[in-house]
Amino acid sequence: MDISSQIKAAIENEIADAVVVVKPASHGHFEIDVTSQEFAGKSMVKQQQLVYGAIKDLMAGDSAPVHAVDRLRTKTP
Repeated sequence: MDISSQIKAAIENEIADAVVVVKPASHGHFEIDVTSQEFAGKSMVKQQQLVYGAIKDLMAGDSAPVHAVDRLRTKTP
């Protein structure tokens, strides 16, 4: 499974009903769009914390496959 697919799966496993689009930007950098009803009533910071929490294992350590999220967009359906 490639890194984009791993990111998508990790987010979908953590955030109910998430619709996730992951685009590689450059080596280790990604753009992520997540739509979920779970974001309703939450601040943008809290929404983004949920997403980062879902992919934290992919961002951990010096040899992590995800170096940065260049753009993260969250929204409710």
